[in-house]
Amino acid sequence: MSISHAHSGATQAIVGEPEVVEDVRGVERSLAWLSLKDAATALQALQAQDGSIQDAAHRAIAEEHVAAIITSIEELRPLFPHDDEYLRASVRDFERWAREGFGVPDFLDSLVAFQPQQHRIDGIRHLVVFPMYTQNGSRSRFVEALLVEVIWPEFIAQLEAGDYGNKLFVSLRLVDFTPGYDTNSAVLFPETVAMREIPTFTWGAIFQDREAARYRRVVRAAAEITKLELPAEAAAMLDDQALTEQTFVMWDIIHDRTHMRGDLPFDPFMIKQRMPYFLYSLEELRCDLTAFRECVAIERRLAARETVGLDAAEAAMLKHAKLVQYAVIFDRIFRFAITGSRVRNYDGLGGQLLFAWLHQRNVLHWTDTSLAFDWDDVPAAVVALADAIDELYWRSIDRPKTAHWLAAYDLVRGTLTPNPASIWARGLSDEVLAGAPKGYTDAVLDDEFPLSMFYEALEKKMRPVIESTAGIRGTD
Repeated sequence: MSISHAHSGATQAIVGEPEVVEDVRGVERSLAWLSLKDAATALQALQAQDGSIQDAAHRAIAEEHVAAIITSIEELRPLFPHDDEYLRASVRDFERWAREGFGVPDFLDSLVAFQPQQHRIDGIRHLVVFPMYTQNGSRSRFVEALLVEVIWPEFIAQLEAGDYGNKLFVSLRLVDFTPGYDTNSAVLFPETVAMREIPTFTWGAIFQDREAARYRRVVRAAAEITKLELPAEAAAMLDDQALTEQTFVMWDIIHDRTHMRGDLPFDPFMIKQRMPYFLYSLEELRCDLTAFRECVAIERRLAARETVGLDAAEAAMLKHAKLVQYAVIFDRIFRFAITGSRVRNYDGLGGQLLFAWLHQRNVLHWTDTSLAFDWDDVPAAVVALADAIDELYWRSIDRPKTAHWLAAYDLVRGTLTPNPASIWARGLSDEVLAGAPKGYTDAVLDDEFPLSMFYEALEKKMRPVIESTAGIRGTD
């Protein structure tokens, strides 16, 4: 469904019903939502990791919790006319799960009925209830409930309708949630839902409010610790949640579509395969740097037309194109590089690589315990790293898989120093080289590229700040 059709349908559903709009705006304080949230949270304590309720003694109380969930959904359903088919299917899935004895839950029918990508309208809300695991949170498929709100300003609608089409992308703001999202998880993906079979996925959602809120907190602290004087535009983001949210929407919509675009030697992330984690580092970094590159191009194109006049959406696009460039750099080098464990941390490695690349090209400076950038030279240096990854991908179309892995390792080690104990750095044995890909992957250390001395010191100072962002939302 096109954006215009989705906009028309959803608008017709609520125009002329101001009391419905008002009730939706306060739904997170309603007794129905609070009852649903409490029942889902209580149910989690009874569920096994696969989502089932295995202890027969718990099934009577589980039936009470499910009955409360169903009652709440039915009471809230009139407030979400655009989700009516989904919420009806959700009730049926809960009823069937209880009727069949609380085995491994199957919510395929309600998942297929949930189509948020058809309603990308700024401010529209969704009630979402599924048994699911949460990425960067719980790996158990517990019943989770969320109230979410779409972030879709006009300049993003024009961006998506133009050169950056992405029909699957949904941008959201967290309103309220159960404990599975009181974590670092900032995505809502259909593949996390418990279901009997895998359908064709038609959407993927990112919580830009959470990304923006933790960015603002982390970058503010890191800038103070490193004595970095932020450019005025970048500093403005730290005081403006809405501005930062919209910046992350622009970044993510370009990033997300990049996974399947370009001269790719393989399907980078969409197929299940085990490979050295630095391959995932390069793929995620490639998508971020593509967003950076595209925003440089958008900024230059629109800036050249400023003298003849831009409409409001174009002016917003120009403003946010510059902000995306700052966001990519600061989120990557300040948060990604030192967030999470040192066990195959592919996002962490990507942040380390970007920092070191810029430092070794003398556009980033750590001198006299102060961090500084030569901002006029930064775009060319970042694009050069993007070009290097693109060149790796293009050449690897003609390479065997393991030869691609070796070339990717060489690209990373050309900038970052491997672990002194690295078998890869010393050279894989002939037995491994002639063997199955599994041998290559098994030889990669959990921390193949350890933190530099700069990052070791920064991580110690930043650890409490980063830990404080778990469960953060835009109102924090």
